[in-house]
Amino acid sequence: MTEKRNDRREEELLRSLLEDERVRKMKNYTQHGSVSTYDHCRKVAEVSCGINRKLHLHADPETLVQGAVLHDYFLYDWHEKDGGSHDWHGFIHAERARKNAQQQFHVKEEVQHVIRCHMWPLNITRVPRSREAWIVCLSDKWVSMCETLLKR
Repeated sequence: MTEKRNDRREEELLRSLLEDERVRKMKNYTQHGSVSTYDHCRKVAEVSCGINRKLHLHADPETLVQGAVLHDYFLYDWHEKDGGSHDWHGFIHAERARKNAQQQFHVKEEVQHVIRCHMWPLNITRVPRSREAWIVCLSDKWVSMCETLLKR
């Protein structure tokens, strides 16, 4: 019974966040190929919830969904040159997304950790240390690979 309640909670949280105007701003930025950052984050959240459900990992629904939806909440198009400020995007965007999520949504430390370490192993010192962080990190790699290879 608890699993069904958590599944419903994940769905409610996901729907609520995806309808938020601040999150919807991510539709204005390209992530991979022709995929917007919004669609990328939505897909990462869906895959993360699916992994959690199918593997019975019992991740915290709020931490998992918020971390997945906000993991790339950096709010700029990293493909644009912008005077070189985006040259190190892969290494710096997780921290920018974490700061934006904290400022805009006041997310708890566990969610900040998910966002901060989703780029492991590129950011080698930011190792995921929670089941939610591992789920989002791996989901992000899978979704990014599919978008990069199949959506160009």
